[in-house]
Amino acid sequence: MSSAFFQARRRRALLLGSVTFLLHWTVLGWLNGQLGRQSLPRAADEVTAVARLLPDDAPHPVVPPPALLPLRSEPLPPPPPPPPPAQLADAVPAGLPVAAGASSADTAATDGTAAGQVGAPLAGPGVESVAQAVPAPAPAAAPPAPPVRSYRVDLPPSADMTLDVDRVDADGTHWSGEATLGWRLQSGGYRAKVEVGIRLLFARVNLLELTSEGATGENGFAPAVMTEKRRGRALTATHFNRQDGTITFSASQNKYPLAAGAQDKASVPLQLAAIARADPGQLNDSIDMQVGEDRDATVFHFVLVGQEDIDTRLGKLRAWHLSRPPKPGSYNSRLDIWLAPERGWYPVKIRNTEASGAVTTQTANNIVMTGS
Repeated sequence: MSSAFFQARRRRALLLGSVTFLLHWTVLGWLNGQLGRQSLPRAADEVTAVARLLPDDAPHPVVPPPALLPLRSEPLPPPPPPPPPAQLADAVPAGLPVAAGASSADTAATDGTAAGQVGAPLAGPGVESVAQAVPAPAPAAAPPAPPVRSYRVDLPPSADMTLDVDRVDADGTHWSGEATLGWRLQSGGYRAKVEVGIRLLFARVNLLELTSEGATGENGFAPAVMTEKRRGRALTATHFNRQDGTITFSASQNKYPLAAGAQDKASVPLQLAAIARADPGQLNDSIDMQVGEDRDATVFHFVLVGQEDIDTRLGKLRAWHLSRPPKPGSYNSRLDIWLAPERGWYPVKIRNTEASGAVTTQTANNIVMTGS
């Protein structure tokens, strides 16, 4: 075969390929035009078309929002059942005092949840209040006042006393100081004050201050309030509420029934002097009296130890020795008081023996009578 034959064959192949390419290009262009005419309408055109198909007074369809699908296929757990009434009672905090005589409306106003205010309890049909669901327990009956005897009394005249203080701690440390006891009788009332301090070099440091004031009557001294201030501690008060017959305290929530002839720590020696002045024979039997202190009230039980001679800076004095021994469950200290008949039955010596073994003794060194 000659070269001319191959060249002619090559020309025919190129011509056939060109024609085939042109035919494919033409067909693809036609198809693209047909598909362009059949493309989907735009969203705005579709909304316009739907609006034209509906009459003016026809309600527009409401398209519900898509439902939120749970993140997991497991069913959600059911809500917990409401707690029984016993658990509701446990949820109410205990120990919240409410003033005696306060109504439920007063309590709500105090809490800022009165009816009509934000935070007020729900009310209405089918709604049960906590107070209805959990009935409040009936208040416990107050215990009766402790039985104590009545004594004849003759109040000691107003006076100012100064006493030497001698203290020995449980470890043997020795302290010395000075105390004052003074009281004034007024028309139907009294006021007494006790101060106890120690001497440090050339200074005197006050450790305790008691004040007592109230009325006087057929039972002797009748305290209304006693305050106590110890060094480094806050002032406390004991209230003898004669109207409702209770003893209450600023330092605790305790409440005790008030017995006839009840005293406080400051008036105890004076009340013993009043009993002895009226009839010394009353001391032969035990002397019981209710005493309100800074947090509670107990019955002090005094017994007559006997008559003794004691040495004082006033000279040797004949005194009647009364003692209040420890009482398990009530008080652990021992209190001894000496009353001197020749000094108007005033308490000329007082000794307190603590459970730890520490002993504090106060002995009179001067007595100044300021009343008849």
